[in-house]
Amino acid sequence: MADTLPEVPDRLDQLLSRAAAAHPARPAVVTDDFTMDYATFDARVTAVAAGLQALAPEPSVVAVGTVLHPDVAVAYYAAVRAGHTVAVVNPLLREDDLLHVLGLGGARVVLLDPALNARLEKVRDRLPALRDVVLIGAGTDGLDLLATDAPLTAHGKGPQDTAALQFTSGTTGRPKAVRLSHRNVTVNAAQIAQAHRLDGHTVSLNHLPTYHPMHLNSAIAAGATQVLCASPEPYAALMTANRHRATILYSLPVRLARLAADPDLDSVSMTSVKRIASGGSGLPVPAARRLSKRFGVPVFQGYGLAETSPLTHSDDPDRPVHGSVGTPVAGTECRVVHLDSRAVLAPGGVGEVQLRGPQVMQGYAGGPDGTGLEPGGWLNTGDVGRIDEDGRLFLVDRLKDVFKCDNFLVAPSDVERVLRQDERVADVVVVELADAEHGAVAGALVVLASGHTDALADVVARANDALPYYQHVADAMTLDAIPRSGNGKIQRWVLAAQLTSRLPVAG
Repeated sequence: MADTLPEVPDRLDQLLSRAAAAHPARPAVVTDDFTMDYATFDARVTAVAAGLQALAPEPSVVAVGTVLHPDVAVAYYAAVRAGHTVAVVNPLLREDDLLHVLGLGGARVVLLDPALNARLEKVRDRLPALRDVVLIGAGTDGLDLLATDAPLTAHGKGPQDTAALQFTSGTTGRPKAVRLSHRNVTVNAAQIAQAHRLDGHTVSLNHLPTYHPMHLNSAIAAGATQVLCASPEPYAALMTANRHRATILYSLPVRLARLAADPDLDSVSMTSVKRIASGGSGLPVPAARRLSKRFGVPVFQGYGLAETSPLTHSDDPDRPVHGSVGTPVAGTECRVVHLDSRAVLAPGGVGEVQLRGPQVMQGYAGGPDGTGLEPGGWLNTGDVGRIDEDGRLFLVDRLKDVFKCDNFLVAPSDVERVLRQDERVADVVVVELADAEHGAVAGALVVLASGHTDALADVVARANDALPYYQHVADAMTLDAIPRSGNGKIQRWVLAAQLTSRLPVAG
């Protein structure tokens, strides 16, 4: 990848105003029944930003949460243009986690869809900082009501000011709020556009469950057109791509793997897509090869974290090496260090991946700049990998216990916490189970309290009712005791194998 950093404006919302000035009539965001060109997009963002300034005159945190919908793009940029910090909230969160992230971020205004608002209403009285809720998304007119012709008040935010909060699960399982500056986000948008070879002729098909800022910002940085496909079905994405003449298709590894395994794959075609990009977790090599052979286009993937805005690596979009996440994007450094000594390893050595670059976060909310970073600005990723002689990164394993279901991060401790709220549960361990459809799902090994030996099914059902679908316990078994080492450690991979095979577990 190129070493030269692309030129970027001082503020995130200026990515949009720059694109609108250069090609006002070009479609920016498209669905099957909606098209918004860049000039309309930019004007609508300004009108909604003025409305947000009226709601919250002082710089505040504005949270945005809804499923894949054009309103997200407007709300995201309007919050920033108003001088606020935008916090992107997963719209599938249930009450407890919603309370946590909104409280952690200190959200003053929330723009969200009706389904998420129904859950928010149950905990809103425990969010004293929250003053205003605006409904956005399908079937709502919240942005229309919020928009105003009033002039915007200048706010003076610059490259080093915080533009966004991105929530992520850490090693403890509770989400942290990552503080990203305007420069973090604008540089990464341009890095992605450069690495993925996006330009004004690009039509990208977004086939994700939610609207991730990575895809929104990089398309705008390139002046590209983005088509949204909300259906989870892989064939729907292919048909949408054909209808809109998409040139690149962005999807999840689990969806692409399911498509590759479909016996009817040979009956469908893509007429305009030149590349398929997979992100969020690892795409199995056989699936990448199958899709590449069937459609005659490269299938490539990348790597990144919420703490890195998010992308740090991308494989070559035209000549990918399957199994690798590629080389660092422009201006980004990557090294692998020994797990114990922390010495930097030579190519081929396996250790923890560390990253440094202009897209690496300011820090975590609640701490000064640099919180969560090593001296010198290096970020410990918690991932184990190796770098080959050509600088390509290959991920080997994870240090953390978290896993991904449908690209949503699942922390076993989050699921365990809900299960432990049931008085019938004496002890529990949640593990990752491989799943062909979702990538991975949660499994539970449960020690039931005395007198409740037949309660497992009801315990799991009650917990699943309190969790978003991607945290649901898909399989469970009871134990007399959870086996632990002398220092209290649990080998989750051993327990996962025993749950899958239903072997007896030694206490």
